[in-house]
Amino acid sequence: MKTGIQGIRIRRATAAAVTTGAVLASGALFAAPAQAVTAPTIAAKGGYVMNNANGNTLYTKAADTKRSTGSTTKIMTAKVVLSQPNLNLDAKYTVPKAVSDYIVNKGYPSSAGLIVGDKVTVRQLLYALMLPSGCDAAYALADKFGSGSTRSARLKSFIGKMNTTARNLGLTNTHFDSFDGLGNGANYSTPRDLTKLASNAMKSSTLRTVVKTKKYTAKTITKTGGTRSTTWENTNPLLGTYTGAIGVKTGSGPESKFCLVFAATRNGKTVYGTVLASTDAPTRAADAKKLLNYGFAKLG
Repeated sequence: MKTGIQGIRIRRATAAAVTTGAVLASGALFAAPAQAVTAPTIAAKGGYVMNNANGNTLYTKAADTKRSTGSTTKIMTAKVVLSQPNLNLDAKYTVPKAVSDYIVNKGYPSSAGLIVGDKVTVRQLLYALMLPSGCDAAYALADKFGSGSTRSARLKSFIGKMNTTARNLGLTNTHFDSFDGLGNGANYSTPRDLTKLASNAMKSSTLRTVVKTKKYTAKTITKTGGTRSTTWENTNPLLGTYTGAIGVKTGSGPESKFCLVFAATRNGKTVYGTVLASTDAPTRAADAKKLLNYGFAKLG
């Protein structure tokens, strides 16, 4: 009789031990709590980070406050160009004197150094737009893809297309009055809107290729029929310094301060974000890296 009772007790103890071991193995009782990720402090006045997979917000700082966007405006310029029906990236554009005059009249802003009389392709103009942030390239693209019989009409038409695209994308806090960010008092967006714009624009494989390129050499045809080689370097400080960086565009100016719309992919996860009105170029890059690190940490 005692032997039978002892056997039952032994079996119960064994079963309890097995059950406890299974629970421990599954972590149901003693799983360590997830570590909280502390949001970073950034110098930029506005910031936003988004999980590109589902559009979920990962970070905000004055994310819906309208601010001058500087040359991050050129993301929309590229978006409008790449949305043209039957776009031929190899179509040529002969640089008119008006492009050179525009750069001079605007006080020599960032330029790709386009030469009057050279024949450049649309593809080359996109590199000139997004790498060295050429305001001359922005002018050329607006002239080529705007509608109208005069150059001023085409430029105005192109800016109209930019605003129509913004409305169609639901960017309710965004307005453009220029094609390059050299605004006239009504060129603004927000960190949230710019991030959403970049995510949408980067659906274009052409744009993805352009903005992740660190250096590009264009061979153009001169007005005398010769060949000219021009090399442009990307102003994005994250390329080559932040693992997984894939784009997208810097911006700066007296009104906008230092801006950066950025994106990176790690372990199959992609994060997009924006910082507006940071204090200087190095701090702008540091702000972006902090937000990317935070975004990836939040995604786990």
